[in-house]
Amino acid sequence: MWGACRMISSGGRFLGVFKSGCRVTEVDCRRLITSAVYLENQLSWTLQIKPWVFSKHRIMWFKSNRMTSACLKTMKSYRNPWTRLYSTSRTTVDSNELKTFLALAHRWWDEQGVYAPLHSMNDLRVPFIRDNLLKTIHNHQPGKPLSGMKILDVGCGGGLLTEPLGRLGASVTGIDPVDENIKTAQHHKSFDPVLDTRLEYKACSLEDIVEETAETFDAVIASEVIEHVIDLETFIQCCCQVLKPGGSLFITTINKTQLSYALGIVFSEQIAGIVPKGTHTWEKFVSPEKLESILESNGLSVQTVVGMIYNPFSGYWHWSENTSLNYAAHAVRLEDPGPAELVSKGEAEELQASASASPGVHDELKK
Repeated sequence: MWGACRMISSGGRFLGVFKSGCRVTEVDCRRLITSAVYLENQLSWTLQIKPWVFSKHRIMWFKSNRMTSACLKTMKSYRNPWTRLYSTSRTTVDSNELKTFLALAHRWWDEQGVYAPLHSMNDLRVPFIRDNLLKTIHNHQPGKPLSGMKILDVGCGGGLLTEPLGRLGASVTGIDPVDENIKTAQHHKSFDPVLDTRLEYKACSLEDIVEETAETFDAVIASEVIEHVIDLETFIQCCCQVLKPGGSLFITTINKTQLSYALGIVFSEQIAGIVPKGTHTWEKFVSPEKLESILESNGLSVQTVVGMIYNPFSGYWHWSENTSLNYAAHAVRLEDPGPAELVSKGEAEELQASASASPGVHDELKK
């Protein structure tokens, strides 16, 4: 929630400070349905605002119906909820999961082995990431369309996704908590001198680098990762933290459905052996609806959610409108808003009632 700020002043002075501090123009104000009421020389300001979006002037509209705000002589500096730096003592890494991936660290680049589905998934996820990022680049270099972009690949493993993004021209940092995975990735990139200069690998968790890389990356990728973390909320907060305003977050994961349990765990792990037993825990799977809710509550606007289907017989993936199994999501971090804060529902209702009882206030504000 946004920190409330009380503004005590006269009506004219309040409006002057509000306009100068937040840079609200008359054009922008047409979007706001405003009511206010005077309470014992104190101006309480109730705003009815449309769902939160940002205009080119960085004006913000909230999903809430009302907001109360008040004014001091100067606007205080503040930090948004999604820009709060989280302590590195809070981990999202599941130590039990590390043991599973440690045992498979030497098999990342075996295209016919246990990671074959991830190799094949590149046919979908690389164009998905590239095409969405190109929407933000006006002039890109032929052959290196992502040149100049800084990307963080979280849970990079052996670098299966990190390398093709580097070949597209991006500067990519791959991180993974399993040290053996990073050694595998570093060894493989050494065969390509071009990649050796564009890729950087670190054996660490996401929360380990939050403070040093705040608002650093144009894109963050968590592909087949969030179903393995132990604290999804903190993980998403950290992803948003290291993104630049306007940056993109790309996620691929598994939906939490009965079908995903039957095919993703029973069939894939216990019957067909497509992935090793114990790789996934159904309780950690997350639905698109829950993921979207977490993303939006952390200042990210979801742009796309699309289903992905894997054919174990052909070994290929294809896009689908059905998200009941695997799916991909693209979200964008919103620009930082001005210093405004939502009030409690009870206080908002009280102010609305007071405003309704004082119709003359609306005319006063128009002056």
